Amino acid sequence: MAKTRPGKRDLDSYTIKGTNKVVKAGDCVLMRPSDTDKAPYVAKVEKIEADNRNNVKVKVRWYYRPEESIGGRRQFHGAKELFLSDHFDVQSAHTIEGKCTVHSFKNYTKLENVGTEDYFCRFEYKASTGGFTPDRVAVYCKCEMPYNPDDLMVQCEGCKDWFHPSCMGMTIEQAKKLERFLCSDCSSEDEVKRSPSKFPVSPSAETKAEAKRRKK
Repeated sequence: MAKTRPGKRDLDSYTIKGTNKVVKAGDCVLMRPSDTDKAPYVAKVEKIEADNRNNVKVKVRWYYRPEESIGGRRQFHGAKELFLSDHFDVQSAHTIEGKCTVHSFKNYTKLENVGTEDYFCRFEYKASTGGFTPDRVAVYCKCEMPYNPDDLMVQCEGCKDWFHPSCMGMTIEQAKKLERFLCSDCSSEDEVKRSPSKFPVSPSAETKAEAKRRKK
């Protein structure tokens, strides 16, 4: 353990009170809010240190939920979406409730089962200005919205773009039964054939690269 400044020392890890879970720098954690009605805050641990009385503090970089950002939650934001902010803070390690995983957007879309401690991040957020990095994202469907991993989408066999069933005049149940799908630009509505079959229901990493792009 290296000395940082008089009376303080760096720690390699911290064991969450009442558990056997070990937190290290680089881990993502759930932190208890002052308002117990709120969901836990999510943060990335940057540093762990203790003072001469053995009080443990953690330097954290906060993740913001969409509703906590200046622009607020928008239609394409996923339920488990977070923004990595430029807001740093020092908190008592005792406020850490548990650990969580903040996946990249690509890895999150590949999860077979999303657990309560799984989140994803595709934007960095500047808290003072409300700016995002990147400021451009791929958009899909005739509504030209970024992909929300919570929403089912179907792919057109013609143009390879992805579409929300509701934007195509279908129910989710109908979309799940599609054997093949052609959007209105690629075929008239009468040419769309539907029969029970499994069908990919979310954009893959490969198709995202081909999608139109516009400012978020």
